[in-house]
Amino acid sequence: MPKYVLNPETLLYEEREDPKYLKPLRLSVAILAAAGFVFLYFWLYTSVFHWDLPRTAVLKRQAAQWEARMEVLSNRLDLYDRTLTGIEQRDDQVYRSIYGLGEIPDAVKNSGLGGINRYAELDRLGTNSSLGWAVRRLDLLTKRAYIQGKALDEVGVLARNAGDMLACVPSVPPLLPDHNKVHLSSGFGYRTDPVFGGGEAHGGQDMATATGTPVYATGDGIVTMAEFKSNGYGNQIVIDHGYGYQSRYAHLSVIAVSEGMRVKRGEQIGNVGSTGKSTGAHLHYEVVYRGNRVNPMNYMDFNMSLDEYRSMIGTRQQESRVGKRTSTTELLRRSRQGHE
Repeated sequence: MPKYVLNPETLLYEEREDPKYLKPLRLSVAILAAAGFVFLYFWLYTSVFHWDLPRTAVLKRQAAQWEARMEVLSNRLDLYDRTLTGIEQRDDQVYRSIYGLGEIPDAVKNSGLGGINRYAELDRLGTNSSLGWAVRRLDLLTKRAYIQGKALDEVGVLARNAGDMLACVPSVPPLLPDHNKVHLSSGFGYRTDPVFGGGEAHGGQDMATATGTPVYATGDGIVTMAEFKSNGYGNQIVIDHGYGYQSRYAHLSVIAVSEGMRVKRGEQIGNVGSTGKSTGAHLHYEVVYRGNRVNPMNYMDFNMSLDEYRSMIGTRQQESRVGKRTSTTELLRRSRQGHE
């Protein structure tokens, strides 16, 4: 489009064209001005006023929402962790202890899940990723819950057979609790060695009485040792009652059972003697729980009624009819039963 300019000499408007380079120059100046304005706008927006760009603001809002959700998830995982820890502690300290089961090692509870590069995708988010940490915790809690479920199943089986457990725990005296004939001599704990002198830890309860006094099983179980020795415990019997319990009867004059035999509480298993390291006729009686010797007096009432104790003995004699058999015949019968 032509451009008209007033000529002051002729006072006429004359047509004049701009140089060809002027249009590109003007266009360039306009573009630079627009770019400068945009730059100035963003600089003021972000650096001076510290405002977020619209897209950045949207992303920040979304990130904040996810962080809030992860915080809720983390709090719930903390709650589940505390709850599961409480169940594990009750199981180890109460349920498993009652039934003589060992505690589940922490290394087993807290071991991770298998699989190579299981968290490879999450590791790309960074080692401090809240999502990665939550997934790992959830996997660990899942495995701990599975292990604890299996452990409680085991306890449940034993609980259904609680009657059997009550019969097996060594909870009565090994001798007829007649205070006129049986004397509780050396107790559990530290004492002076009666033979060599000096201090020693005494792992059982000594009961002084006449040689030949009958010795009875204090709980149902299986004879794991029937040993004749001239030193140490002397002639001794060890019964495994299950549920973590064992009992030992030492310094016997007679052993009336053999290894592998099943015995019941109140059955006669031998007679008091003075064999092995002994200064007189007595029974050395021990209770072992989960591999540790414990005070036998915590498991029996030596003031138990004599009539009640005799009734228990009589019931066992009627069941096995020991009195109607010779000792050799009875040993053979029990041995066959123990290997069936």
